[in-house]
Amino acid sequence: MSKKQIVRQYKERYRTEQAYEEMKGELGLDHFEGRRFRGWHHHVSVVLCCYAFIVAERDRSFFPSADAEGHAHPLRFAA
Repeated sequence: MSKKQIVRQYKERYRTEQAYEEMKGELGLDHFEGRRFRGWHHHVSVVLCCYAFIVAERDRSFFPSADAEGHAHPLRFAA
C-alpha cells in the first residue's frame, strides 16, 4: 500500500469510530433492549436515518456549495 492509501484507511477508521460514538451518545444507538431482530433492525434503521439527517443538515448549514471564486465544496476532497 502507498502512504496515501494507508493515511486514507486510517482516516476512514477514525471517521467511522467518531460516527459510532456520536450515534451512541446523542441518538441512543446502544439503548435498544428488545429481544427480536425485527425490533433491533427497526431501532438501528431509525438511528441511522436520524444520523444521516443530522449530517446533511450540518453540512448544508455550515458550508456554502461554492464560493465567489468557484471553489468546490471542501468535503468533496477530504481524504
